[in-house]
Amino acid sequence: MPKIELTTMVMIENPATGEVLVQDRLLSWKGLAFPGGHVDPGESICECAVREVKEETGLDVHDLKPCGLVHWCGGDSFDRYLVFLFKTQSYAGELIPEMEEGRHSWMQPDELAARVQHNENSFWKYIPMFFGPGHNEAYSLWDDREETWQLTYY
Repeated sequence: MPKIELTTMVMIENPATGEVLVQDRLLSWKGLAFPGGHVDPGESICECAVREVKEETGLDVHDLKPCGLVHWCGGDSFDRYLVFLFKTQSYAGELIPEMEEGRHSWMQPDELAARVQHNENSFWKYIPMFFGPGHNEAYSLWDDREETWQLTYY
């Protein structure tokens, strides 16, 4: 039976400066990304997004807006990995600059786009979903024997 893994990612934008909160991940999926993580059993997708941001940054987020879904399907196993994307300009609390998961900083979107081109992870492939012209899904088949994969945006 195929396995399904659900995760979230949240772009937090400072409405006064236009900067976005970036996490330089140190443990898994190393490199620049937005905060997020795995959905716990019995938890809604939105509850997960709010909880993960709080755990990873110390911030309370509100008024989450869906930006789309990134997902992959295993070519042999048909396992699915889904990342539900959100953005918000509504947040409160004090940012914790560094936690076990990674270091946090505010960055202009154009600087982020330039820096993630050299990222260890594939976060740069998510950028069109957060900033792009209205995509609502990015999808790819993957094969563990292949080193590259291509997302198709819908």
